[in-house]
Amino acid sequence: MNKTQLVNVKPPCIYYERCGGCQLQHLSNESQNQVKQEIAEKYLSSFGKVEDILVMEHPYEYRNKIQYSFGYGRKKELIAGMYAENSHSIIDIDQCIIQDPQADRIIHTTKKIMKKYKMEPYQEDRETGFLRHVLIRTGFTTGEVMVVLVTAHSIFTGKKNFIQLLTKEHPEITTIIMNINNRSTSMILGDKETTISGKGYIEDILCGMRFRISSKSFYQINPKQTEVLYNTALKMADFKGNERILDAYSGIGTISLIAARQVREVIGVEVNPDGVRDAIKNAQTNQVNNVHFYQADAGEFMQELARRNEPIDAVIMDPPRSGSDETFLNSLCSLKPQKIIYISCNPETQARDLEYLLSHGYRVQKIQPVDMFPQTSHVETVVLITRENK
Repeated sequence: MNKTQLVNVKPPCIYYERCGGCQLQHLSNESQNQVKQEIAEKYLSSFGKVEDILVMEHPYEYRNKIQYSFGYGRKKELIAGMYAENSHSIIDIDQCIIQDPQADRIIHTTKKIMKKYKMEPYQEDRETGFLRHVLIRTGFTTGEVMVVLVTAHSIFTGKKNFIQLLTKEHPEITTIIMNINNRSTSMILGDKETTISGKGYIEDILCGMRFRISSKSFYQINPKQTEVLYNTALKMADFKGNERILDAYSGIGTISLIAARQVREVIGVEVNPDGVRDAIKNAQTNQVNNVHFYQADAGEFMQELARRNEPIDAVIMDPPRSGSDETFLNSLCSLKPQKIIYISCNPETQARDLEYLLSHGYRVQKIQPVDMFPQTSHVETVVLITRENK
């Protein structure tokens, strides 16, 4: 990518200066791409050539998941939005230009119903009120919508009327879940939840396969670019059809099931029980029989495979932003896969992990950035790593 002078523009979002959810709206799309390319190169160019970033044609309205907090404004008016960066101050937001527009409309309706029935938002400082957050997940291909009402307690006065009004205004809502979070915590979701309307999950289609998504399961935020990401990763892997591979952070089984069409067997490992349960259902729905999912710590699971001398030809890994710890990487090296496909949302921690892998007999073959989060400073990178034959 040719580097040119960055071009500043007027941010299209009126909340940009206060919100902090986006960091690059003050730059043109081309300049944003350049910044992300430079971030990837800063951390990864020492390992090899960084290919030009794969960008999104329409870099707006791509988020299929939103979570808004509810509270009172300065004039004691009901507000809903996101916390300002590094604070517990809620910014009242009517429209977020990077998320599904119908989610904004559902939030507006929720506020109207709350005012009608005098439903109080939860106030952290006083520990009073009822509704803490609303989480909305959308299946962009199926059109299914999940609404999760995160409440401070289980007593939902007027629940029937609330559901009727919300679903009448928004017939696209296919399920409503009540999640109870009565702890003083920054975590959005609590441990206990109940389905109060619909089937308790939504489905979406990704790379031609249907996936079940529950409230707590991980599913990529930007489905259109996820297809680009996964197709890029699998093309780089260049599977021949007879491989036995392991997906070390398998979630609801998205890349495991998509990769299963190209290999002999896939083993998916995920520590989140909700994700594993969805993954098993997804395998059944898509009639994929060469994938097996396990609930376990991926590092411990790989150590056990290594102890049993079970052959694994390739490992796909997509860890959290913090990357993988040394215990995991040590387990990965003990397993000795010929290929590692490392997907990361943080090139800095990815570079740290690559240093470890290179010191244990691996080398980097290809580096490909993908823009999964337009308008933000985040960049996804896929790196193909192979084992040196000595």
